[in-house]
Amino acid sequence: MTTSPSGTAVVHYLVDKDVSRFTVRAFVSGLLSAMGHSPTFAIRDFEGEASLDPAAAAQASLRIQVRADSLEVTDEIGGKDRRELETTMNEKVLESAKYPAIVFESTGASADQLGEGRYKIALNGSLSLHGVIRSLTVIAYVTVSDGMLRASGEFSILQSSYAISPVSVAAGALKLKDELKLSFDILARRQE
Repeated sequence: MTTSPSGTAVVHYLVDKDVSRFTVRAFVSGLLSAMGHSPTFAIRDFEGEASLDPAAAAQASLRIQVRADSLEVTDEIGGKDRRELETTMNEKVLESAKYPAIVFESTGASADQLGEGRYKIALNGSLSLHGVIRSLTVIAYVTVSDGMLRASGEFSILQSSYAISPVSVAAGALKLKDELKLSFDILARRQE
C-alpha cells in the first residue's frame, strides 16, 4: 500500500481472471448479412492491476494485458466453423504470433462518486493492439468493498485504427464491420 498526495492510502488490486468476464463483439454487414451472425469472443487469458484511493478516485490507474491468441468464440456454432473463425482471427486479423500481447495502460483519470464505495471513472490511456498504439478513454463503473474492486462497462474501437482490415468472405458479400464492441465485468482482489 502506498500513500497518495492527499495523504490517504492507495489500494492496489490484482485482476482475478477466473471470475472476470471480458468479451469482444463483431458485427456483420454486406449483402449476405442476414445469413451471417455477429460473433462474440471471450478473452480467456488476461491479467491486470488497478490502484484506487477512495479519497482521490480521479487518481485511479489500470493496466490490463491480454494474450492475443486467447480469444474464443462463445456462440453456438459447429466445431469446424468455430475452429475456422478462431484460426482466421488469430492468423489473419490479430496476427497473434507477430503481436502476442494487447495492452491497455491508463495515463490519467477523472471520477464521479455515485455513492458509498461506488464510482464512475473515465480512464484515459493508451491501447497497444496489432503493433499500433492509440489513445483510448474507457468508462468504468467501479464498486469497492470488502477488499475487492469490481469494474464494469463497455467501449468500442475501430479495427482500421489499429491497421487491421475487417475480414470478409464470399467475395465481400459477408464481412465484419470495422467497429468492435468490448464489454467487461472485472473483479480484482486487494493486494497485500
